[in-house]
Amino acid sequence: MTAFAVLGVSAQGKSNELRIYSIDVEGGQSTLLVGPAGTSLLVDTGWGDNNGRDAGRIEAAMNDAGVTKLDYVLITHFHTDHVGGVPNLVQRVKVGEFLDHGENREDSEITRHDYAAYIKAVGKTPRRIVHPGDTVDIPGLTTIVLTADGEHIAAVPGVKPTPNPYCASEPKWELDTTENPRSTGILVRYGKFRFLDLGDLTKAKEIPLVCPENLIGHVDLYLVNHHGFNLSNTRAFVDAIHPRVAIMNNGAHKAGSPEAWQTVHESPGLEDLWMVHTAEDSDAAHNSAAPLIANLKDGADGAYFKVVAHADGSFSVTNSRTGQTKEY
Repeated sequence: MTAFAVLGVSAQGKSNELRIYSIDVEGGQSTLLVGPAGTSLLVDTGWGDNNGRDAGRIEAAMNDAGVTKLDYVLITHFHTDHVGGVPNLVQRVKVGEFLDHGENREDSEITRHDYAAYIKAVGKTPRRIVHPGDTVDIPGLTTIVLTADGEHIAAVPGVKPTPNPYCASEPKWELDTTENPRSTGILVRYGKFRFLDLGDLTKAKEIPLVCPENLIGHVDLYLVNHHGFNLSNTRAFVDAIHPRVAIMNNGAHKAGSPEAWQTVHESPGLEDLWMVHTAEDSDAAHNSAAPLIANLKDGADGAYFKVVAHADGSFSVTNSRTGQTKEY
């Protein structure tokens, strides 16, 4: 199928909306944000190769959003399902600046290879290493780096830390040595609307953000950590951020773990959990209803979610597979 079906007139240039596209990159991450002034931020680029499949899906999202270049590309960490698509992308799309957490920290051949390929692809394009507390200049939005290179922000401007009652029952989690806990994570605000994307942050690094006090506060839209792996998404974390809606960017046979799905699904106040794919290795009890899934089992791939958010905190999610929109 075509990666992006037409859902109506594409937005062009400035608007009074924040648009967020959760692009199907088959269990990796690629999330396109377009601010109300038309400034664009792409978080991760999906996989490489596959005849440029993921770069093509990103470009299709850009077309739908009415943007012709990427002002920023933020790489959360250097795993191939997040950074592998950069070489393909730069052949097709102009990038203003790359943002990342700095050097690769993982001792594995594939990650060293992907990091080297990333640096080569960046070439002479401006590149900025970001740290917790840094911001990304997107007019109309406040975009704050919460985590990077294993560190986290001490305080989020405008958020009063509050004691988290869920911490007492949370086990102590061991820190893994991959790139995952080094993920660069951001909190994006548009008026009253709040969107959280922490890449593949794992449990030991989730907890300091919310325990003993919740530094983040509540969010409206949560991109589920780590594609819904049970290596992430502690109950103390998910319940503390209290998302209204969650999107799980799982693959058909990647992540979408029953434990993570259940934790997010049971979060207090959650209205809906959307999934990019049916988690085919799970069961019906731990998959969302079909209208909330972009790509069904045995169906075509490439369907996506489009979120349109307003400064008053209201937003909608459109499933491109069905063309249906739900308002929140």
